[in-house]
Amino acid sequence: MAKNPSWILKSYATGMPSPDNWVLEDLSMPEVGDGELLIKTMWLSVDPYMRGRISPAKNYAAGIPLGGLMTGGGIGEVVVSNSPDFQQGDVVISDYFGWQAFTTVPVASAKIVDTKQAPVQAALSYLGMPGLTAYFSLLKTGAAKEGETVLISAASGAVGQIAGQIARIKGFDPVAIAGTDAKVEWCKELGYRTGINHRTSTDLVADVAAACPNGVDVFLDNTAGPIHDAAMLNLNTFGRVAVVGTIALADKFDQPDVGLRHLRQTLITRARIEGFLLDDFEADYDAALVDLSSWYEQGVLQTREDVAQGIEAAPYAFVRMLKGENFGKQLVEL
Repeated sequence: MAKNPSWILKSYATGMPSPDNWVLEDLSMPEVGDGELLIKTMWLSVDPYMRGRISPAKNYAAGIPLGGLMTGGGIGEVVVSNSPDFQQGDVVISDYFGWQAFTTVPVASAKIVDTKQAPVQAALSYLGMPGLTAYFSLLKTGAAKEGETVLISAASGAVGQIAGQIARIKGFDPVAIAGTDAKVEWCKELGYRTGINHRTSTDLVADVAAACPNGVDVFLDNTAGPIHDAAMLNLNTFGRVAVVGTIALADKFDQPDVGLRHLRQTLITRARIEGFLLDDFEADYDAALVDLSSWYEQGVLQTREDVAQGIEAAPYAFVRMLKGENFGKQLVEL
């Protein structure tokens, strides 16, 4: 048995990534340096932004060099601490977990997880990056107002399922776009007024128009691609578009994003299109988590998880998430 099975990036993906882009190596237990924690990994998160980490192209997330250890968000138990702020047995979250059974993370990146508040993995979902992304992209970047129609792509995913529920709680009119009929039905259970299966749609522009008879006021774009085009052609005057993710481009990450040009549409509608990065809202995380926690405790916020088992599953879970095959927040449990 491997001492510390670890996923190493073997090659950059030129199209849709494949598990063959990584190799599982048998590494020794990591040495714990100054200002580091040795962690036994419990949960790993795989997220769309990590597509940029396995490309040599410039990106907002730091890239992984060939031969380097794959990293991402994770939760685990402290085995060795080189900090008085963390003790052996503490459960912590960090964005710098290696894809390995035992990993080291910088103390500055680690935060203790309240294991009594909610299931531990919630810190990687609705009480973590996806929940905060949904909260700020909808309420701050999208600046949605009561009664406005909010169109959300990847609506059953980690961010979309939370955004739709926040929209319902706040009195907005949420409309889902998802990739299967089952996902659309799940979105309706969460409080979306209606939904569209973009994979079976033969005229996405017309389907968005039918689902949003009063037009689209706010579009949370988690995908890019043809869904973005359909939303833009239904956008109301002074509409807002929050570009949260581009997962539809995962198989052509290093290629130009070719499609309709919406300059005339943007001019006529005076729309605002703004890129969204969660780090820009760090000062307000605590206030947002109070809301998210309260909604969870009240029973008005729920989530669905798609859990893969074992460190061996990590790249497979990542690729299936990029392909939209997951149903809910994609996690890997060790």
